[in-house]
Amino acid sequence: MKLGAIVLAAGKSTRMKTAVPKVLHRLAGKAMIEYALEAVQPLSSLPPVVVIGYQGEEVRKAIGEHAQFALQEPQLGTAHAVLQAQPLLQGKVDTVVITYADMPLIRPQTLHNLWQVQQTNSGPLSLLTLKSTDSRGFGRILRNQHGKIQAIIEEAVASPEQLAIQELNVGIYCVQADWLWEALPRISISPKGEYFLTDLVELAVKDGLEVKTVPLADPSEAIGINHRLHLAEAEAVLRRRINQHWMLEGVTLIDPESTYIEAEVVIGQDTIVYPNTYLQGRTTIGAGCTIGPNTIVRDAQIGDRCQVYFSVVEKAILEEEVDVGPYAHLRKGAHLAKGVHMGNFGEVKNSYLGPGTKMGHFSYIGDATIGKGVNIGAGTITCNYDGEKKNPTEIGEEVFIGSDTMLVAPVKVGKGARTGAGAVVTKDIPPYSLAVGVPARVIRKLKEGNG
Repeated sequence: MKLGAIVLAAGKSTRMKTAVPKVLHRLAGKAMIEYALEAVQPLSSLPPVVVIGYQGEEVRKAIGEHAQFALQEPQLGTAHAVLQAQPLLQGKVDTVVITYADMPLIRPQTLHNLWQVQQTNSGPLSLLTLKSTDSRGFGRILRNQHGKIQAIIEEAVASPEQLAIQELNVGIYCVQADWLWEALPRISISPKGEYFLTDLVELAVKDGLEVKTVPLADPSEAIGINHRLHLAEAEAVLRRRINQHWMLEGVTLIDPESTYIEAEVVIGQDTIVYPNTYLQGRTTIGAGCTIGPNTIVRDAQIGDRCQVYFSVVEKAILEEEVDVGPYAHLRKGAHLAKGVHMGNFGEVKNSYLGPGTKMGHFSYIGDATIGKGVNIGAGTITCNYDGEKKNPTEIGEEVFIGSDTMLVAPVKVGKGARTGAGAVVTKDIPPYSLAVGVPARVIRKLKEGNG
């Protein structure tokens, strides 16, 4: 049985009050529509069909080649939206699952369960339902005296007796493809001038065909996002899911409620994450690390047995056994080799610090290449910008940079050299030389191994 998937994403979303397409609002670091696509992709035999409309080109650009697209213009309801996907799926799949881009919490397993039920259904249609006292605006499931589903009544037109029904229509369907394409044109227009998928149930019943329902085990999966309150509600659910996953994988979260881990982060076992820590973007953290408290790591790679606390690390690489913080800032292009120590109030940008290098505190290193075993004294600055362009600094192995040294790039400091406190280095310093003063000058040669 070949399954096709339709993800509805054409609505204008006026309740969201936003200039950005609602389905591109982010949850745990990803656009909500990405979660909907990830839920259907393991089942779908073809790339999912995303039905776009309002600001559709922005949605298309954000998704790229991960889906097919059908344009709904004008937007005349959910049944009309599904009809736009017919040319892309008809004759290519046996069954169609229909879901929504603004329901990001539906799990792939839930859709798989729905598909399995439909495969055993002699009728054309199965749908997800939810038992809840909080209707969330969902329609009500109407059953006859034998418990058979007869229709779905929308909340806006339901009677008081119908509103008391606690079995709700989640709005996600699995339908035989041939019957779907034949049934959609038979749906009548509503008083609002729209065509609704909910009418499929009544059509199937009139045809004498069976409709099956699949109860949703986790009510949080039914959260649809119409405004910012729903967005925050869904974010909280995703955070709990992500945090629970990593704790079960062997990561210690000291306080899960104050730990923010986005969906694409990867963490090694026996790492400890302290409170008020944000792990964002495509971040990878190795095993046995200590991260936080009060730390932000964004799009960074951190190796095994590293410590980062009270610091910001963004688009940087830390190899094994690196120690950072407190109050350090690693910016784009920073690369700290094995065993590097970076102390408080330091900043590194677009620079490589070799193995075992120590950068104590109150220093800025930018556009620099630094060898192994270098000591960078407090207050050291690479003056890498001359007002027009960024210039490089090169520091060899086993160099000792005295406190408050200014390295005016472009400049090179040779292996084993030293600078005196407060030196302003404007010219290259040869290997195993001592340079002091303003501007710095070499006052004597050093024995090799004394660097």
